[in-house]
Amino acid sequence: MAKAKNDALFELIKSLTQTEKRHFRLYVKRSGNTSDVKFIKLFDAMDGMKSYDDTEILERVPSIKKAQLSNQKAHLYRQILGSLRLYHIGQNLDIQLRELLDHAKVLYNKGFYKQALKMLDKTKQMAKESRHFTIALEVMEFEKQIESQFITRSIDNRAEELTSEVVETTEIVRSSHQLSNLTLNLYSLFLQKGYAKNQEEFDQVSQYFFSHLPKVNFEHLTFYEQLYFYQAHVWFNKIVQNFPNVYKHSLAWVKLFQETPEMIVKQPVHYIKGYRNLLGALFQLKYYSKFCQVLAEVEALSKDKNIVQNLNTEVLVFQFLYVSKINKYFMEGNFAEGVKIIPELLEKLELYKSMLDPERVLIIYYKIASLYFGNGNYRKAIYYLNQIIHFQDVKIREDIHCFARILNLIAHFEDGQDFHLEYQIKSTFQFIGKMNQQQAVQKEIISFLRITGKITPDQLRDEFVKLYKRLLPLNEDIYERRPFFYLDILSYLESKIENRPVHLVIQEKFEGLK
Repeated sequence: MAKAKNDALFELIKSLTQTEKRHFRLYVKRSGNTSDVKFIKLFDAMDGMKSYDDTEILERVPSIKKAQLSNQKAHLYRQILGSLRLYHIGQNLDIQLRELLDHAKVLYNKGFYKQALKMLDKTKQMAKESRHFTIALEVMEFEKQIESQFITRSIDNRAEELTSEVVETTEIVRSSHQLSNLTLNLYSLFLQKGYAKNQEEFDQVSQYFFSHLPKVNFEHLTFYEQLYFYQAHVWFNKIVQNFPNVYKHSLAWVKLFQETPEMIVKQPVHYIKGYRNLLGALFQLKYYSKFCQVLAEVEALSKDKNIVQNLNTEVLVFQFLYVSKINKYFMEGNFAEGVKIIPELLEKLELYKSMLDPERVLIIYYKIASLYFGNGNYRKAIYYLNQIIHFQDVKIREDIHCFARILNLIAHFEDGQDFHLEYQIKSTFQFIGKMNQQQAVQKEIISFLRITGKITPDQLRDEFVKLYKRLLPLNEDIYERRPFFYLDILSYLESKIENRPVHLVIQEKFEGLK
């Protein structure tokens, strides 16, 4: 599943909507006749191509020589970005603020200092009201520059007032950066290590979190400080597997936006991610009724053009909406219905793949494989597990890599591929050893699979019972229960012991969910 190399300009052109393309053509015509402009011909050529090819471009646009192609592409790239900036400026207040700041600098350079200050004051007020404090601070620094060079006599005590504003805003920005840095580092840690596997890792992440968490007066926090505070707590509690707290802080994250509705439109990405973490926590807690309620809210959100404003938010909603739908099928034990959405999911995955980070693609493949496994299609499960196993960068979500190999072993066993099983066991054990992932659950499963070739079929049920009894107490151990997040091995073993399909076992348990 390694990403094929592609051309950045070609990908940008292919991402444009029809209205964006129309706007681009109007944008480049603003300076007059463009019939002979090479970069326009280059745009038309690339827009008509299905895949990127230098040779085909040069054939389609003979006026561009091979030595000129690189410069023409760079120029076209800048022109498209310039057009998109104008096209989307109404939807992005931060772009509007920076445009006003640019205008103020033009006025300053022309010597119109009071006009520049007036525009800066307007920009600063808009930035504060919209909580763009970093831009507000940049505006204040420019105000200081003008006030320090020219006696504007705009108001009395101007220096003291401006200094006070800078100090206050700097503190807000500093606090926000502390919390956002903590959030980012915890997210990075989760991608590298996954959940805490033992007391030592628990202590390490706890010590890091509490030593870097700034002391705050929550009642006086700005919107972004509150947002980053909740995000940091979500990632910390996710790593230490405290899912009730993940739910608590994810819910507070979503409610923060709902209580400040103007920020939903201004920061839809953060709002969507809040829902993603909320649904993830509810799935881990097996809180089915609440999960369905929130999933319905997300379905409605996905159709709201004020929230799903562009391709970025469209892809973000796609990522977790389909994963959440699959999780619902998992809780219900409804694998037969779940596999029906896979063709649609794969079609969208192919459409958005270039915009998805590898971690999300790995998760989607694992979910697809698990659906096929639950539905008894082990060959299909093995195919999608191999997409993960053969992915080169195992440092990205090594926990997913680990459990993909475990599920792959069981799928080979179920499919009767005993001739592959010995090799798969050896390969998986070597991988787990290298990744330092040798937990009790993995060891028990591998040990069981190693003896399957040495026992008679009539002895197999007794071995399933023994394995079940060894695994059951591990499900209650906070550091050993992690594999059960990825694979419902206990329900699988119950199905083998009772000689009935696994989906029936899960459906019985589903009846007890709240």
